[in-house]
Amino acid sequence: MPADLKRTSADKPGTSPANRSLERGVEILRAFRPGSDLLGNGDLADRTGLSRATVSRLSQTLVGMGMLQQEPLRKGYRLAPAVLSLAHAMRSGSTILQVAAPLMRALAESERINVGLAAPDRDEMVYLESIRYSRRVAFRNVVSGQRVPMELTSLGRAYLASTSAARRRTLYEVFRARRGKQWPPLLVEIEQSIKSVRESGFCVASWQPEVVALACPITMAETCYSLNVSVSTVESMEAVVDALTAPLLELREAIMSAISRRVDE
Repeated sequence: MPADLKRTSADKPGTSPANRSLERGVEILRAFRPGSDLLGNGDLADRTGLSRATVSRLSQTLVGMGMLQQEPLRKGYRLAPAVLSLAHAMRSGSTILQVAAPLMRALAESERINVGLAAPDRDEMVYLESIRYSRRVAFRNVVSGQRVPMELTSLGRAYLASTSAARRRTLYEVFRARRGKQWPPLLVEIEQSIKSVRESGFCVASWQPEVVALACPITMAETCYSLNVSVSTVESMEAVVDALTAPLLELREAIMSAISRRVDE
């Protein structure tokens, strides 16, 4: 991963040891993902690139702070309930979620579609809200906090269209290393999506079987979010685009207008 996507204060001249420990501690928390609830020192060292001695020391500190729970018999750690309380505080304090969630739900219910809102985190997109009302049963259940690949999804490509060229180049290096021989045709798709966002306001992607998604960027307070609508369907991509373009763009405008009114109040 390029250094500016995974850079700790240890890489920055003049940074204090306390800051280095803090950033390394955050990297340990980041190592936990769905499906890997219990991680040992070796797992954490592999995922963070830190030494086992550093991982052992910081993990014990995180246990003492209530961020991790230790299971001595299984020689591992799991996230503690306090981490969930932080996520709840983030959701309840998010202006865009307060504004967007009711509007998203109303559209999902009326059109019987899926509506999602996501934000970038390094080289992935993280769902902030996901409301699922598609008429057909999808192959997966998407929930708040779930991560999806930036380079494959409409959410990620809408973000790539709105970020800086320098940031995009850095991310492309990550994608190139991750995708190998798949990267050249994938780059063509991404560039087409970026062009679509700039010309039409949205892009479309289908990275899961029989699931078509449209997405557009929303920029708020220098943070770029991505809004999408999707359906599980056997209809053509063109038919889905015709049906969902207007609802997506109208939802985006409704969210932006509501945010603007809130700022003015």
